[in-house]
Amino acid sequence: MRTVALAATEGMLHFELAVASEVFGSDLTHITDPWYDFTVCGAKAVRVGRFLLEPDHGLDHLPAAGTVIVPALVDADTDPPADLVDAVRAAHEAGARIVSLCTGAFVLAAAGLLDGLRATTHWAHTDALAERYPRVEVDPDVLYVDNGTVLTAAGKAAALDLCLHLVRTDHGSAIANAVARRLVVPPHRAGGQAQFVTTPVPPQDDRPLAALFPWVAQRLDQPLTVEDLARQANMSSRNLGRHFRSATGTTPLQWLLTQRIRRAQELLETTDESVDAIAEAAGMGTATTLRRHFHRTVGVPPDTYRRTFRS
Repeated sequence: MRTVALAATEGMLHFELAVASEVFGSDLTHITDPWYDFTVCGAKAVRVGRFLLEPDHGLDHLPAAGTVIVPALVDADTDPPADLVDAVRAAHEAGARIVSLCTGAFVLAAAGLLDGLRATTHWAHTDALAERYPRVEVDPDVLYVDNGTVLTAAGKAAALDLCLHLVRTDHGSAIANAVARRLVVPPHRAGGQAQFVTTPVPPQDDRPLAALFPWVAQRLDQPLTVEDLARQANMSSRNLGRHFRSATGTTPLQWLLTQRIRRAQELLETTDESVDAIAEAAGMGTATTLRRHFHRTVGVPPDTYRRTFRS
């Protein structure tokens, strides 16, 4: 997957294109070597907002890439360019990992790559995606979906989340965290193999929760309850639940479980600690409890996950 090709076409949005270029096209060999070989493929020079983009290769070069990224399109209401759809389909048939950002999912759907799979796109276009491509299982509530060789992201900042997820899949958590620090963004690390489970990032202007999250992160090894969180946030349990639902789309207990799973993932990837020790450090109590929740959330047992993602 080390060769990353961005599929360029007329009518792209520049934000998602710039995100992919920044993550995969920057020289980050000081973080890990080798890094990605990044190239832009397109039939011709294309206008991207106020910018003119000169491709390095034609679209026929896409099948030679290990990963193909399809950025967002301005007009998701019309059929995507046929040459782009054909090139993306050919790349997938050649074994490339195909990634769409925002409304790029419409290109993947037109190529038939999302048939029978969960997928997402910008929330404003999820209904249109589901209506035009009824064989796609559109999930409007997640930041991104990882189906292994086909991945889709929601809009804007979720494109960066998915790019960091790809770095983590390819290089491990330590490298993904280093890239996130360079970009001055939090590393979104929840995930699995065939299925991705995510908790949206809370808005920074939600002051009670903004102060609560780092407090919880420092105490994940402790037996925290909803009442403990409500007390720390200086609100009732019911009010805390409303804030959580509004900010993250989930309950305080489910969010806390997700944080514990994330901590366990990090320790499995970066340490040689036993599953028992990791269960205690993540606040899961016993290895049996950790294995049960980990397998149900991530899709594989902790030991299998460690062998796959060990840094």
